[in-house]
Amino acid sequence: MSEYVPTIGLEIHAELKTRTKMFCNSANDPDETRPNVNVCPVCFAHPGTLPVINREAVRHVLRVGIAVKGNLADYTEFDRKNYFYPDLPKGYQLSQYEYPLVSGGELSGVKLTRIHLEEDTASSMHDEESGATTIDYNRAGVPLMELVTEPVIRSAEEAGAFARELQLLLRYLGASEANMEKGEMRVEANVSVRTEAQESNNQFGTKVEIKNLNSFRIMERAVAHEIERQTALLESGEEVVQETRGWDEKKQITFAQRTKEGSADYRYFPDPDLPSLKLSEIKDFQPGTLKKTMPELPHERRARYLALDIQPDAADLFVKELHLGNYFESIIATYPKSSPAIKLVSNYVANDLVNILRDTEDRDSDDRPENLISAQNTKKIVDMLVDGKISSRTAKDLLAACLIEKGKDPEIIAEERGLFQKTDVAGIGRVVLDIVAAHSGVVADYKAGKAAALEFLVGQGMKALKGAVDPTTLRNLIQKQISSN
Repeated sequence: MSEYVPTIGLEIHAELKTRTKMFCNSANDPDETRPNVNVCPVCFAHPGTLPVINREAVRHVLRVGIAVKGNLADYTEFDRKNYFYPDLPKGYQLSQYEYPLVSGGELSGVKLTRIHLEEDTASSMHDEESGATTIDYNRAGVPLMELVTEPVIRSAEEAGAFARELQLLLRYLGASEANMEKGEMRVEANVSVRTEAQESNNQFGTKVEIKNLNSFRIMERAVAHEIERQTALLESGEEVVQETRGWDEKKQITFAQRTKEGSADYRYFPDPDLPSLKLSEIKDFQPGTLKKTMPELPHERRARYLALDIQPDAADLFVKELHLGNYFESIIATYPKSSPAIKLVSNYVANDLVNILRDTEDRDSDDRPENLISAQNTKKIVDMLVDGKISSRTAKDLLAACLIEKGKDPEIIAEERGLFQKTDVAGIGRVVLDIVAAHSGVVADYKAGKAAALEFLVGQGMKALKGAVDPTTLRNLIQKQISSN
């Protein structure tokens, strides 16, 4: 039996953050709840109206092109993509066909075909009870970036990872919030399977496009199912039909929607009402000018964190959750790069503090760690740990205490609660004597070779001393006391 190899390409649309729509002065407001208020004659292509290109939208796409190391166009134009559907008030969509703003590039190891700019369609809302469909034209004409990958993705997981990385990039650049639940980012997957022999001859299988994938997990499930469906068809001797399919979340299957159109069906031609653009003649759009505006990108930030020798999971968390990343950076700002404190800070923020925040009841969902415990106080806790003043267990307890006693100096809390590590060997020794005497049976188990018995005794000592002792010191003293008996 032949092995079948999946081939996946993605088409991703993202609504851009601009004050107005792509070709008119109507507001671009994704949070508007009233239907059909952000519309104007230009949105509907009324006779006598003339569209005007949104400069900021073009700039957003060019900066994405810089980030993915794509080739920025010098010449570009907008085309009319002709088709009739209720959500398309003009009877055509203004898009880019032959001259996209960006060609090529790569993101997260996936090669890109193109990135171009177009206008969004209206929103269709279906009432399942009545069967009626209503249209809200607030979204019609909103600037929409479309990114097309090469068909080089090999799995549903790889497709999901790419889409998540693109979402991060758009947010870092300030180009789009890219919230999939709001429809600000929408993914379509082109899926085909082929035999290994076809792959070696650079031949592709029949492509199926899956539309309306409104979350990363749904996209991954739909792609995985489509790979299985096509493989089963070919193994049974049937053919895969080139078509557009949707995803049924309840049944967890794709379903046929319509036969896939080709570019000729849209009858593209340059829009006569919009000027072509010679981008090299516009100073703000020149690559050198755009590069000066670029922030640190997600992959750059991730690499910088890994160079600090922190855990990959923590680095990824700090990249994805910018508020946590910025909090982490504000704590370590004064440490030299080789300081062991940096790894400690990373562990406490990414693990302990995150868990404490997650478990805190009645917490405002908009709370940030700096609103609950200042970076300065977290740094003090880590510094006390590095200096040997407190134990790792005490550090965790102090984090929790600082969340309760907001703004209070952790050194004062440690002093008040007797949490500083005890260095009085004689005092610790008295506690050890009591523990060994009170647990003679456990001592006997340890002498009989049960190593876990020693850890029980250490735990009892830590409890008695409220964690204010070095565990290694305590363990050594217990072993010494047992040996002397």
